[in-house]
Amino acid sequence: MIAPPLFLYGTLLDPAVLARQAGRRGLDRRLVPARLAGWRRVFLRGAPYPTLLRARGAVTPGALLAVGPRVLARLAAYEGALYRLRPLRVRARRGSIAARAWIAPGRLAAAARPWPVTAPPATGRAGVLTPPA
Repeated sequence: MIAPPLFLYGTLLDPAVLARQAGRRGLDRRLVPARLAGWRRVFLRGAPYPTLLRARGAVTPGALLAVGPRVLARLAAYEGALYRLRPLRVRARRGSIAARAWIAPGRLAAAARPWPVTAPPATGRAGVLTPPA
């Protein structure tokens, strides 16, 4: 059984960070734009990293990435013990898709501090964070 893709919404959208942490170059070319409804991206308390927090009416842009077990293990090590890989559903061009995202417990989220999306898109690919139709 093939595991659902990862929904990336933060630092792993940066091609250099993704390549360094995954141990593979070029993964950014496989990113598929997606958005997650009902969640917003905020800072993790005391850290320069984001997490997701449930929020009615919010939409978080990001990207889907299918990975094998070796890359998944490397990315899990990068994400660390505070984050848990959680199943969720995202919207992409081909509709609603089962995915997984690393999310820290809500009590660790800095709810009043939204985590900004860099411009141009952090992936370095024009339009990768453009919400799908």
